[in-house]
Amino acid sequence: MSNPNVETVTSASDRVKVGLALACVVAGIAGYYALPTSPTIARVGVIFLGLALAIAIAMFSEPGRRFISFGRDAYSETRKVVWPTRKETVTTTAAVFAFAVIMALFLWITDKSIEWVLYDLILGWK
Repeated sequence: MSNPNVETVTSASDRVKVGLALACVVAGIAGYYALPTSPTIARVGVIFLGLALAIAIAMFSEPGRRFISFGRDAYSETRKVVWPTRKETVTTTAAVFAFAVIMALFLWITDKSIEWVLYDLILGWK
């Protein structure tokens, strides 16, 4: 069952706007490679100009507005996250490192024990 609040059909004008936005991005990248003798700042500026035009065009389409709304919602959700303190991060990292070292020792001891049983006791190889 579909959500009636979400419009899944995009109009022809929205498709054209998104296509133009993609064309601007491609043109910016093509411009970067078309100017090999220009200063790097100019070449990078062409890419940013293409991206800025693409964003400006996409903002006027329904998919672009939905994407911007999604970005705002995602940003507000990240502000709600309770990030760990430095002490919590260091403590957790130390615990993970200690577990990895203990596990490595356990696996090494297990490997050497199986090797000893197989090669020395059962097969008699020395």
